[in-house]
Amino acid sequence: MRKFFTAVVIIPLGLIFIIFAVANRHWVTVSFDPFNSVTPTVAVTLPLFVVIIASAILGVIAGGIGTWFKQGRWRRAARQHEADARHLRAELADLRTAASRDEAQRRPAPALSGFYGAAGRDKQGATL
Repeated sequence: MRKFFTAVVIIPLGLIFIIFAVANRHWVTVSFDPFNSVTPTVAVTLPLFVVIIASAILGVIAGGIGTWFKQGRWRRAARQHEADARHLRAELADLRTAASRDEAQRRPAPALSGFYGAAGRDKQGATL
């Protein structure tokens, strides 16, 4: 399955990234100074494909973190339900054990005389 995933998804995606990088290799200046665009104090000069791929990676990471925080209450509820289910399974096992012990104590002792029991009658009540 892993080889199939690599062949179908990873290899074409890698080829797309390589083609994109070769087509967008000219240099751009990314400025972090909103007040001075001519001579910014904080600026980085990088190839365009690095800027675009880094932006995409940061976007995916930010989206994943946001989703993780948003789903926190569902994970907490799932943990609570799992703990409740575990507790109830243990309680049910205890009740079944106690019920089987009580049932064993309530059963009459098996008759020791005769094939059809102590009364000497068969299932339809006929005397033997």
